[in-house]
Amino acid sequence: MNSRYLSYIAAFAALASLAPGQAATQSALARAAVKQTWTAPRAADGHPDLQGFWSNNIATPLERPKALGNRATLTDEEVAAFKKKARELFSGTGDAAFGDTVFQTVLDNINGVKKGFVSTDGNTGDYSSVWTVDREWDNRTSLITDPLDGRMPAFMPEGQHRREANLAARNRPPAGPEDRNLQERCITYGSPQLTAGYQSYYQIVQTPSTVVFLTEMIHDYRVIHINNSPHIPSAIRHWLGDSRGRWEGDTLVVDTTNYKPRSFMGVSSEQLHVTERFTRAGPERLEYQITINDPGTWTKPWSLMVPWQRSNKPIYEYACHEGNIGLEGILSGARAEERAAGSGR
Repeated sequence: MNSRYLSYIAAFAALASLAPGQAATQSALARAAVKQTWTAPRAADGHPDLQGFWSNNIATPLERPKALGNRATLTDEEVAAFKKKARELFSGTGDAAFGDTVFQTVLDNINGVKKGFVSTDGNTGDYSSVWTVDREWDNRTSLITDPLDGRMPAFMPEGQHRREANLAARNRPPAGPEDRNLQERCITYGSPQLTAGYQSYYQIVQTPSTVVFLTEMIHDYRVIHINNSPHIPSAIRHWLGDSRGRWEGDTLVVDTTNYKPRSFMGVSSEQLHVTERFTRAGPERLEYQITINDPGTWTKPWSLMVPWQRSNKPIYEYACHEGNIGLEGILSGARAEERAAGSGR
């Protein structure tokens, strides 16, 4: 009997000994058992093969909801209840919820804080939930792993100023395109890209010297050079930054600098420095760990982990600018509101 098999048996023996409700530990041990008995496929150069299509449809929110306090995980029974309620709320007959709104809405319904779901755009209509994919659920209550409270650290004064400026711009008629965010202007969703559950698919193409990440949203692509070359001069800035990769064992580590201001979450500074780690954790799972270090925006670095799932669906066209009259409508509507206000109507 080989050591790998013994490790497999030990992991599941420990799993079987747990009392009902110890869900997070069960899930962690189950994943550990898979890791101990599964070997990642290899590319021609011997490194793990990351290629293919991957999705981020996780329902876990970026930050832990305050209603959950210090609870880092849910029980299996709670996860089952969350899934059931999500199917009831987002079966295609009601409004669509995006991003972290899915988890928060389900939590509020289960806790009796609200009943049902109505989107914030209650007057002009909105996407039906038939347009969105079913979200995937795990036991975690936040993607953020550090700090341990599952929430972003406090903003530096300049970061808070940018955040407040974004909110103010969103709540007033835009004077021009610059008052709308980068996504609405079809420029970029930024990097790291954390959108989940809505066109949140990726394709990875890999060679011995380069790894390319193509995102479905706006068809951004990142070229990661794995050749020990230095970063480009600091005076050159990109929305997606300048990335350099290296292999640490079976993990691809990507170091990115040279970001334009506001590249990440609309609030980051030119000091943004991102470290990403991509690890195959099973036949269908890729663990994507991110550390954000931006002393011009947050008081300390913070980290998160996003699980990507293998997808059998390709990336489809994302026609953002082509024939897109949305921004024109936003600006012309703002001017019409101003004219109406000026005439006393």
